[in-house]
Amino acid sequence: MKKSNLKQYFPVLRIKAEILTEIGGDPRLDTTFQSWEKEQQNEFLNFCTGVKGCKILYDAFFKKIMNPTENPERLEKFLSAVLRKKVKIVQVLPNESRMTAESSLLIMDIVVELEDGSIANVEMQKIGYAFPGQRTSCYSADLLLRQYQRVKTGLQAANKKFSYMQIKDVYTIVLFEKSPQELKDMPDHYIHRGRVTFDTDLKIHMPQEFIYIPLDNFRAILQNKGIGNEFDAWLTFLCEDEPEIIEKLIQKYPYFRDLYDEVYKLCENLEDIMGYYTEALQEMDKNTVQYMIEEQQEQIEELKAGREEDKAELVRKDARIAELERQLAALVK
Repeated sequence: MKKSNLKQYFPVLRIKAEILTEIGGDPRLDTTFQSWEKEQQNEFLNFCTGVKGCKILYDAFFKKIMNPTENPERLEKFLSAVLRKKVKIVQVLPNESRMTAESSLLIMDIVVELEDGSIANVEMQKIGYAFPGQRTSCYSADLLLRQYQRVKTGLQAANKKFSYMQIKDVYTIVLFEKSPQELKDMPDHYIHRGRVTFDTDLKIHMPQEFIYIPLDNFRAILQNKGIGNEFDAWLTFLCEDEPEIIEKLIQKYPYFRDLYDEVYKLCENLEDIMGYYTEALQEMDKNTVQYMIEEQQEQIEELKAGREEDKAELVRKDARIAELERQLAALVK
């Protein structure tokens, strides 16, 4: 049985030979292409020719397609499906913030204010370790502090009295391509919604909501259940690169065909699309090195609490962390 190729739906996609000819004819593009691993070269050629779908989860692609300034209706549709209510974005908020003057800088992916005054933060994470519960809580606390400051400042400007009852909800939404173990251990669930609750079932509204979406769990479930609703459709768009599944998606939800069309039009300019792909690979490299540093540090803590004969291993791991930090500093430059 012949496999699907997305070129039949998106004629703008080119054939492999044509792309390689253009790359080979431009020394800058060829240098970039040859700097990639063979697997990376094949992945790039596959999504540029329609053999595979483009990975929308790559940071550069996601922010280009889901840009709330240029196309707010797209993020509105996605948030409506996630929050299970119709939402409208009234403004895009800065994605950089400090909770105090001394604290480290928080850099979020996308932060928007909704029509009802609530704030939503959408985070895309390739590797689950990078967004533990502690980080989720810090991001949510930052959003809540923004709410407090915005409401209080607005009321003071209008000579009105501040009330905490005027604080609106804040949503921290995290999508994982590769989930942390806690989410992998619950393979039958691909969305987790949480709020602060009390052991007495006390009914007091707490304005912070946390939403985890493990896309690897979703992909496994999708194979059996198919695309059931609009929320499933959005997750399919974000994480699936199999042409057969993309074909089913655009047939059932034609809206996504225009979004894919925009993605593949990016492939017309090889210099731009290779730049996006290189940026995605660099981000993955930084995440991987950071993960290795944290893993080594955890092992060091275990060794410190261990036996005297573990001291030599402790020294070796300290040296390994120093080398990894050097690599990370080079990647950040």
